[in-house]
Formats: sequence, C-alpha cells, structure tokens
Amino acid sequence: MTPTNRRTALRLLAAGAFTTGCAATGAVAHPASTSTHAKPTHAPTPRHYPGLPAQLTHGPRTHPRVALTFHGQGDPAIAHSLLTEAERHGAHVTVLAVGTWLDAHPDLARRILDGGHDLGNHTQRHLDINAMSEADALAEITACADRLRRLTGSIGTWFRPSRAPRASPQVTRLAARAGYPHVLSYDVDSLDYTRPGAAAVTRQVLGEVRAGSVVSLHFGYPDTVAALPAVLEALDRRGLSAVTTTELFS
Repeated sequence: MTPTNRRTALRLLAAGAFTTGCAATGAVAHPASTSTHAKPTHAPTPRHYPGLPAQLTHGPRTHPRVALTFHGQGDPAIAHSLLTEAERHGAHVTVLAVGTWLDAHPDLARRILDGGHDLGNHTQRHLDINAMSEADALAEITACADRLRRLTGSIGTWFRPSRAPRASPQVTRLAARAGYPHVLSYDVDSLDYTRPGAAAVTRQVLGEVRAGSVVSLHFGYPDTVAALPAVLEALDRRGLSAVTTTELFS
C-alpha cells in the first residue's frame, strides 16, 4: 500500500469510528432501545380499504378480533411496561404517537415496531386539531408524519385526530391529502385519562367491547398498566383476540 493510500484508508477508518461513536452516544439507555442513528425499521404504509368510509370507528363484527389503540404520549417507562405486558399475553396493539413525544423519545418508534405493533400519527403537538385553520391543521398532521418517516421510513399506518374522538370533514380531507386514506376513531372509550382506577378502566372496556371494537386507551397512566392484564385475560376468555388495527381490517 502506498503512503497516499494508507493515509486515505486511515481517514476512512476514523470516519467510520466517529459515526459509530455518534450512534452509540445517541442511543437511549433502555434494554429494548436501539440507536436512532441506526438504519430505520421500515414500517407498513397506510392502506386504503375500498368500500369503507373515510372515518373508521370499528372493524368487522363478524370476526373475533378487537384493536386496542393507545394515544402515544407520557412517561416512556409506562409505554415500555404496556408494550411488554401486551406481548406477554401474545397481543398486538396500535400506537398513535404524538410528534413531540417522538422527538423526546425517538427510540420508542423502533420499540413499537420491533414488538409487532402498529404505529401511527396523532398530530405533532396534541392540540384541538378540529378547531384549527386549514393551514395549521395540515401542519400538525404533516409534522408528525415527517417524524415518523424519518424514524421508520413510513408515515405510519393510521392517523387519529387529537383532542377529539372524531375528525371534522376538513381534518379528514387534510389527512387524506397527507397520505392517510382513513381516519381512525373508536367505538369504546376506556376513559383511562380520567384516572378512575384500574378496576374502573377494566369495567369500562369490558362493558362495551365486542367483536370488531376499536378501544381507545392511553400511554402515561399507571391505571392503564394495572388494568391491561385483566382486560387481556377477559378478552381471551371471550374468545376475542387483541390485534393491530391493520389486522382488524384485513
């Protein structure tokens, strides 16, 4: 090797070592975490379901499946606990992530996908999107979509409006413009965000859930973590499988 080639090789090796060091430094300290500088895990993209409305509240009532959907925000430790508990029961869930939450905890995008769960868009700042101007509402949707794409290679599989159970016609139209053919609503509200206690969350979900239901739950509330095992065990006794929303509509 000539001196010139040797110097070039050394510079390339040094650059590679520096890149590896940046990735290691940027990783979040959690056993399930991977560096946000690593190659993205490519997530599925939104799907169009012909014959179904632009706004979906539940899946087919003819199959013994339900979708547990979580608003992605709050303490990341609780998020990890909920995902681990779901996986322990063989369940898969759908997480609609808030963009600012992904900014603060980017490793969770990979954690969700690596667990076999759906990951979607719940706007950038979790404001009342139905009350916004067209430009501001579109910016909320696309800003979160951009973060999802950067972290996973996809804008996510679903969009859910923030601060409202259903999207206005304007928001539904803007979501389609951003690449989401359907807005994901729900037919069962766990009311876990009211902090009623784990037993009340369990009763609320089990009192309303049935085949095809889409259940609204939240990361960030200890009551939800405590309620999840009882909810999953009861669903199993009823012969209802907890699947991703994509699986529910497939």
